[in-house]
Amino acid sequence: MHTTTHAIPGLVLNAHHFDVPVDYTKPQGDKIKLFAREVIAPGNENEARPYLVFFQGGPGSGSPRPSGNHGWIKRALQEFRVLLLDQRGTGLSTPITAQTMQRFSSPKAQADYIQHFRADKIVRDAEFIRRALIGDAQWSILGQSFGGFCAMNYLSTAPEALREVFITGGIPSLTRSADDVYRNTYPRVKAKNERYYARYPDDIAKVKAIVQHLRDHDVRLPGGARLTARRFMQLGMPFGMSDGYEPLHYLIEEAFVEGANGRELNWNFLKAIEHEQFLETHPIYALLQEACYTQGAASQWSADRILREFPEFDLASSGPLLFTGEMIYPSMFDEFPRLQPLKAAAEILAQKTDWPRLYDVDRLSKNRVPIAAAVYYDDMYVPREFSEETAKQVPNTKLWITNEHEHNALRADGEAVLDRLIKMARGDL
Repeated sequence: MHTTTHAIPGLVLNAHHFDVPVDYTKPQGDKIKLFAREVIAPGNENEARPYLVFFQGGPGSGSPRPSGNHGWIKRALQEFRVLLLDQRGTGLSTPITAQTMQRFSSPKAQADYIQHFRADKIVRDAEFIRRALIGDAQWSILGQSFGGFCAMNYLSTAPEALREVFITGGIPSLTRSADDVYRNTYPRVKAKNERYYARYPDDIAKVKAIVQHLRDHDVRLPGGARLTARRFMQLGMPFGMSDGYEPLHYLIEEAFVEGANGRELNWNFLKAIEHEQFLETHPIYALLQEACYTQGAASQWSADRILREFPEFDLASSGPLLFTGEMIYPSMFDEFPRLQPLKAAAEILAQKTDWPRLYDVDRLSKNRVPIAAAVYYDDMYVPREFSEETAKQVPNTKLWITNEHEHNALRADGEAVLDRLIKMARGDL
């Protein structure tokens, strides 16, 4: 372990670096680097405060880069040291990118490597770090969205390490398939579209005009990739956030300009789309999104297959055209240039049948660790019904089911959200 320290206004930050195996069943095999940033309130550097470890949503996103003492971190630092873990393959933890994957000699070699970047291995990394930092002592964990999936795996595999668990918008089903998830979430995405168009009815015609233009013209994004109608309609991913409608509406408002040859799509509009669609900088999200759910079965491009059960998403629909959500489609590995080198590996992963189980249902049924979770009534990404189902299977789980917040509550009102969960877990609420 290697550590460096620096300070910013309101925070002291320790940067920790670790070397861990790619595959824990082969401890002498290839290694990767892990990065975790410890956040401490100034003046508390020498206090032996307990740790709160944050598991980021995603998969495939690095941990937050703190700029000051605010949000949920502010509440946490009242009693914890916070550990912001860059999950393996993200941030400074030996990142997976189109560039780094070119080190491998074949798509199979790429897939064999990438399969080790799911929640179960992230939890093994956390256990490695725990023992390096505090030995056998317990710590608390906070999981946002996919981070909640990691938390549930942690409870399955090493509950003795955990003092308490906080989850925001991320209680997974323990047994349901990816098909079950998408059959539940497509109607939710449709409902979010209906709310969007109810708020901005003029956008019905504007969206159709953009789609028709993309069908009739070869429109290139600033980076050179073609913007297809299908790719444009993937901009609904933020609809499950409290601030998810307005950015798209304002973008659509500026879609067209009068150019030298008449009406054309605004370069600023195209640049904003390129920025909004983050898959090329977060390829793990595209590669392992469906593998978040697979246990002993292949996903076989579940979102793409299940989409055919919902013809209202067809771009030839006579009604309002519906944006899709966080679903991953095989066409993305053609339409996003930086994903193209990973297309064959993605296909191998989609057809992989021997994924290990993520959750030990029997062990979870005997859980003694206090769990407090925020479950968002209209969550577009993690089905509320499945979260409630899991909570009934896992003792000592307390749910705060609310429609006051959406999936981004920890970002939007984190200080209050975490405070409530801490009180719930400790019986103070």
